[in-house]
Amino acid sequence: MKAIKSLLIVLFITTYISCDEDFLDPVPDSVLSSASYYTTPEQIETAVVNIYDAIQGVNSTRTTDNHGIMYEFYLTEMRSDNTRTKSTEGEAAQFENYTIEANNGIVADYYASFYNVIFRANVILENLSAGGDSANKFEAEAKFLRAYAYFNLVRLYGEVPLVEKVITPEDKETAYTRVATSTIYNLIVNDLQTAVAGLDDSSKYRASKAAAETLLAKVFLTLNRYGEAQSLLESVMNPARGFSLENNFKDVFYNEGNNEIIFAIGYLGDSQDSQNFSAEWLNAVGRTSGVNYVTDEAKVALDALGGNRTMFSYRVDVAQATQNQVAKYLPDGDTSLGINPTSTDPTKAGNDWIVLRYADVLLMHVEAIMGDSQSITSSNALNSFQQIRNRAGLTTSVTSISKQELMDERRVELAFENHRLFDLIRMEEAVNVLGAFSSANNYSFSSTDLLLPIPQRERNLSNGLLTQNTGY
Repeated sequence: MKAIKSLLIVLFITTYISCDEDFLDPVPDSVLSSASYYTTPEQIETAVVNIYDAIQGVNSTRTTDNHGIMYEFYLTEMRSDNTRTKSTEGEAAQFENYTIEANNGIVADYYASFYNVIFRANVILENLSAGGDSANKFEAEAKFLRAYAYFNLVRLYGEVPLVEKVITPEDKETAYTRVATSTIYNLIVNDLQTAVAGLDDSSKYRASKAAAETLLAKVFLTLNRYGEAQSLLESVMNPARGFSLENNFKDVFYNEGNNEIIFAIGYLGDSQDSQNFSAEWLNAVGRTSGVNYVTDEAKVALDALGGNRTMFSYRVDVAQATQNQVAKYLPDGDTSLGINPTSTDPTKAGNDWIVLRYADVLLMHVEAIMGDSQSITSSNALNSFQQIRNRAGLTTSVTSISKQELMDERRVELAFENHRLFDLIRMEEAVNVLGAFSSANNYSFSSTDLLLPIPQRERNLSNGLLTQNTGY
């Protein structure tokens, strides 16, 4: 796996086995040329699975590997007011105190990882003639994953290169020319509309119609297209679709593949398809320091508003009582919480990563109805909001919802799931909230910190074509 500079027409062709009928376990098999390999629908199918492998990332400590979504918490939660490092050192500390440098390896890893996703999707889209009767489904699936990758990239880095086809290393203009965010969003919307039209709801670990509708709704909220977002969300909320809140909040994370999950990235413990991000968060598995620790501000919010969600959102560090750890993805379990380990080795954990779930749909539904208003009393919005509160054990009837109450509810319901930063930006409160948070903690936040730097190694390779974001 390499950065965009190495977009060659090669692919790790994968096979997969099923732990149940949905779970993906991609296993790299060989490297073959797409031009000579893709001749049957079965071969296209294995290549589609390989796109998920890129999102899943490589569980290793090698800096040359792409770690996919495993590094996302650094770029999101640790740049919000939700989490921080324990010891304030190394590259990780740059995220919490807003001193990120353009040569930060984590920033470069994520950028390369998601362009790798885009490359693999583009390979599929250029070989659809081999897809047979499934060609439309393969197109929809590849476009969902390409849109998902670009949505993350454009929100994190701003203007980025738009690569809509497989390119060679010689095509530097395409690989290194940043385009307007509006152009990126046009591609995202078009890709997701194709996905909505071409997918069904047969999987939670692969692209689905519901996942495409939910992601497109979030895109429309970002673009202030509230009516379109509301329509998509209400489609997903139709009881016939089969999605619902879990009765027990713990089960959302520890009864994997449940009715609340819309789209998740699957991991298999004690295997090459495991993850180590949840172990990295802890100070209880042979490490001397932890990352993604809960801020005092997040703890206060959860203690005040979390209800029965709080104990399954954070816990006191078992090794150091002055620290609080994220508890949503514990790899080594917790007998006091009734949580079993997902692997014998915490650094090879099997906890899935949840990308989209039904609680997010309900809260986005409130947001779509609220639009640019500061508060609402709509019965439809109140019903969606009340469902979230009831599940949390906070059953007092809600008669109105303010924008601040919606932000607070999203914070405690979706804590440590990489939503907080994007929520603050989308609701136009990031500068105020993070500015105050930075001042209170002697950090150095400014509005330019809302975007990450373009990785310096990519700029070096571009020979001046790839420009840098303001402030870096």
